[in-house]
Amino acid sequence: MTATTVQKKVTRPRADALRNRERIVTAAQEMFTEFGPDVPLDEIARRAGVGNATVYRNFPDRDALVREVVCSVMDRTTEAAELALAETGDAFEALERFVHTSADERVSALCPMVQSTFDQNHPDLEAARLRCEELIVELMDRAKAAGQLRTDVESGDLMIAVAQLSRPPFGTACLNADRFVHRHLQLFLDGLRAPARSVLPGTATTMEDLRQA
Repeated sequence: MTATTVQKKVTRPRADALRNRERIVTAAQEMFTEFGPDVPLDEIARRAGVGNATVYRNFPDRDALVREVVCSVMDRTTEAAELALAETGDAFEALERFVHTSADERVSALCPMVQSTFDQNHPDLEAARLRCEELIVELMDRAKAAGQLRTDVESGDLMIAVAQLSRPPFGTACLNADRFVHRHLQLFLDGLRAPARSVLPGTATTMEDLRQA
């Protein structure tokens, strides 16, 4: 057997192993949203329908699993906005799709985990965050240039509103609040359209402003 043959036989993850990993990430996102980042990993394994050993084989510790969940959410919301822009060429419509997808992905529930549970400077998280933030700024800049978006708002304003409006009120079950979220987000988005009907107090907030707050 030649070295080339041996090199070609480098193992790749089996399809069932990839499915297990996806099930774990999906179950973790659901349970982190419902119960917070401290939910026992064996409960996540039970919901995913896999053994504890399978969870630890894919994610050696809780931080690794939380990071994978947050990165996957960022990637899906970014892809939704990119797809909308490619399909319509309409920056404001793409921005709307990004906002509604972010709400569906429970971004507001995951945000506190980014702040408290693991290294915010991990390369995977940095790459996903940078890609997401750059796209938000690009969409907003395009919408402003097209005269669709008021000029006195920035990306930080958008993300604060998305986080606040997609978070269920105190005492309201998370799933029961879903029917209100997209209605209120659309009201907010309509308020972002140009021409602006009022002058906003304070100054526009960027993502960098949020990190330094």
